[in-house]
Amino acid sequence: MELFGGVISVTGITFLLLSVMAVTAAGYLLGRIRIKGVSLGAAGVFVVALLFGGFFYRDISAALTVSGVSYATQALKLVESIGLVFFVASVGFISGPKFFKNLRKNFKSYALLAVVIILSGSLACVLCFFVGRGFESDRTEFAAMLDGILSGALTSTPGFSAAKATAENLFTGDPARAEACEAAVTAGHGIAYIFGVIGKVLFVQLVPKFAKADMAEERKKLVSADSGERKPYNGKLLTVDGLGLAAFALAVGLGIVVGAVRIPLTGRGFDGAAFSLTTTGGTLIAALVLGHFGRIGPVSITPSKKLLETLRELGLVLFLIGAGISGGARFVEYFKAVYFLYGIFMTIVPMIVGYFFAKHVLKLSLLNNLGAITGGMTSTPALGTLIEVSGTEEVVSAYAATYPVSLLTIVFVSQILLLLLG
Repeated sequence: MELFGGVISVTGITFLLLSVMAVTAAGYLLGRIRIKGVSLGAAGVFVVALLFGGFFYRDISAALTVSGVSYATQALKLVESIGLVFFVASVGFISGPKFFKNLRKNFKSYALLAVVIILSGSLACVLCFFVGRGFESDRTEFAAMLDGILSGALTSTPGFSAAKATAENLFTGDPARAEACEAAVTAGHGIAYIFGVIGKVLFVQLVPKFAKADMAEERKKLVSADSGERKPYNGKLLTVDGLGLAAFALAVGLGIVVGAVRIPLTGRGFDGAAFSLTTTGGTLIAALVLGHFGRIGPVSITPSKKLLETLRELGLVLFLIGAGISGGARFVEYFKAVYFLYGIFMTIVPMIVGYFFAKHVLKLSLLNNLGAITGGMTSTPALGTLIEVSGTEEVVSAYAATYPVSLLTIVFVSQILLLLLG
C-alpha cells in the first residue's frame, strides 16, 4: 500500500500496525481531556477507533486483501482478542489472592445482582419492542435488531453469538430469512456497542462524584470486605522467568481450553446452540485460580506486578482498538437514530436499577457496588476505568464474582427474547 502519493510503501500488516499506533496516541490525547473532572480515559481510544473505522476501514480492508479476499475482519478480531485476553488474565492474577474468600462471603448477593441487571435490561428491550413495533415493517427482523441492541448495550459477545445462532435456527428452512435476521442482530449489536462502552465508563466516574464519595474511606471498606490472603509458603520459590511470562502464558493457555468447552442447549430455537464461558471467561477463571494459589509446589506461578500492570493497560487498549474500528464501520452502514436511543435506554436502565438494588437491598459498599455492576454489565473498559478512579485493583473481585453469572444469564435471555418476540 502506498501512502503520501507513493513516497512511502507499506505492507498490509504494517499499515494495520501503523493504524493501531496512531489510534492509540490520538485516543490517549482525547482521553486526557477533562470536563468538570470527568474524562473518557482509555475509552478515548475507543472513540478515536470508532471514527477511524468509519473513515478508514475500507483502506484497512484493501491493505489486507490477498488474492481478492480481505482479511481485515479477522485481523481486527485478532487484535481485539489478544487485548481482551491480556486484560482479563492480568486482572485475574491481581485479584486472585483475595477473590475466593470474597466469593464465599458474598456469592448470593453478587449472583442475584447479576440476574437483576440482565433482567432489567431485558425488560427495557421488551418495552422498546412494544413501543417501536408499529413503526417497523417486519416484526421478526425488528425483534432480531433489538436482541442485537441488547447484547451491544451490555457489551456481551456471548449474548451476541447466542442471538445470531437463534436467528439462524428459527429459519432453518429459509436461508434468506435467516440471513436477514442475523444481519439485523449484527447491526443492532454494532450500533448499541458504542454507547454500551462509553456510557458505563462515564457511569463509574459520575456516581462517586454525585455521591461525594471519599475514595480513601471507600477503599478501606473494600479491603475490609475482601480481606484474606493465600497461605504462606516457608520454602524458597523457584521462578521460570523473572517477569513471570511463563505463568501468564499458562493461565491464558488453560483459559482458552476452559473457554472452549461447550454445553449444548436443547429446546425450540436452541438446537445447534451451546453455552460456553468463551476465551474471556475461561481466561479470567484460570488466572483467578492460579493467582489464588500463587505456586505449584516450589514453583512460583505469580507474574510480577510490573508485568501485570503493563499487560492490563496494553490489553485494554488493544481490545478497544479492535472492537472500535470494526464497530465504526458497521455504525456508519446501519445507523438509525432511534436504534441508537434504544441502545442508550438498554444501557442506562440496568445500571441504575443495579446500582440502587445493590445499595439499598444488598447493602454493598460503593466500590463493591460499582465493581459488581461492571461485571454484571460484562464491561471490561468500565472495569479498567473503575480501577483508575478507585485507585485499587481490589474492585476486580466484585467484577469477577458477577461476571460468570451475568454471562450465563445473557446467553439464555438473548435466545429466549428472540423466540418470544419474533
